[in-house]
Amino acid sequence: MNKTPAAGAPPKRAIDIVNASLKRRYARERRFRFIGLSAVILGLSFVGLLFADIIAKGHSAFVQTYIQLPVHFEAAVLDPDGSRNPEVLARANYQQLIRDALRTEFPGVTDRRETRTLYSMISVGAPTQLRDRVLANPDLIGTTQDVWLLADDDIDMLVKGHIDRGLPENQRRVKDQAVGWVEQLEAQGRIAKRFNTIFFTNGTSREPELAGIAGALMGSFYTLILTLLFAFPIGVGAAIYLEEFAPKNRWTDLIEVNINNLAAVPSIVFGLLGLAVFISVFGVPRSTPLVAALVLTLMTLPTIIIASRAALKSVPPSIREAALGVGASPLQTQIHHVLPLAMPGMLTGTIIGMAQALGETAPLLMIGMIAFIVEIPSGFTSPSTVLPVQIFLWADSPERAFVERTSAAIMVLLAFLILMNLTAVLLRRRFERRW
Repeated sequence: MNKTPAAGAPPKRAIDIVNASLKRRYARERRFRFIGLSAVILGLSFVGLLFADIIAKGHSAFVQTYIQLPVHFEAAVLDPDGSRNPEVLARANYQQLIRDALRTEFPGVTDRRETRTLYSMISVGAPTQLRDRVLANPDLIGTTQDVWLLADDDIDMLVKGHIDRGLPENQRRVKDQAVGWVEQLEAQGRIAKRFNTIFFTNGTSREPELAGIAGALMGSFYTLILTLLFAFPIGVGAAIYLEEFAPKNRWTDLIEVNINNLAAVPSIVFGLLGLAVFISVFGVPRSTPLVAALVLTLMTLPTIIIASRAALKSVPPSIREAALGVGASPLQTQIHHVLPLAMPGMLTGTIIGMAQALGETAPLLMIGMIAFIVEIPSGFTSPSTVLPVQIFLWADSPERAFVERTSAAIMVLLAFLILMNLTAVLLRRRFERRW
């Protein structure tokens, strides 16, 4: 039953009913905006915390600790016959020079165990430093020079503050005696932190202070170059055919559905496909940029095709009609008129696909890119690894020094990803045309 107004009460006007509902609607809208803004702030906060944690752990990897020692380049050790033969100089015992310098700096160390601890303060890569200096300048033989030598990773962690000197000796990797030697060298100004060029010039190593990302960077570079060469022409060609020339029937509908489904397939499935087809059937060398590029091409093709088709759809039909009206063939219309206008969108989709490929790890693990490879790759068929896989390997290492290198490598990878996405945005804004 309809309720009637009470006797003597004025009837409600329509405007009063609307005003009452407006207050509720405005309140709901404010609540919705608050919830949406809270969700955005919460998401950005977590991303900010993630970035802050990575930077806090990884920024110290860009500097490395060096110890200055007076090294006597003794001729009897380096060049007994005085021939200055590079082969003889390359095989000389440079470790002996470092040990002599340490004993000269700390003459009171005589116990065998203490001597071993003293020698371990210098990196096992320091003799290579001395060898390179002598090969570059043989006139150093017979002289005494103050040389900055690479410190061991434990000493590096101690100097950077990652090892608490106030902890009991049995709770830290560096003994009290070594801490005393470090403090003595610090007081003399013989310990310094310098920019870590090794991180960008060396390949990986089992010694943290000698480990670098040069091999992984070159492997990623070769892989992305091949992926771009394979995926871009195939993806653009497939998009043009499906959008402009393919007949609309069940087969093309099936192809379109499969392309959309492939864009959502887990990446590790493409790694299994590469292992079963490219390596097992076609015999492509395992753990090379070539096989990695083939796998990543399959993975990025759906993204490029979908983005390219969307770019083609954004070109107005009038462009096609005008070109056909002046006598251009359908192929000429696409190549000379439609494709140049759609290219910015295609490039944007391609760069986003390449950024996705740069950060992939799972499919590359299946094709052997997890191998421990020290040498920097020199070509598309050289054994190599890539930056995400290198991060995965370092994250599994127990040494504290690898923790900072893992975070530093993540920072480098994120920098490349941000740069690639920023390039895509700039390309779209620079060349995009609104109709």
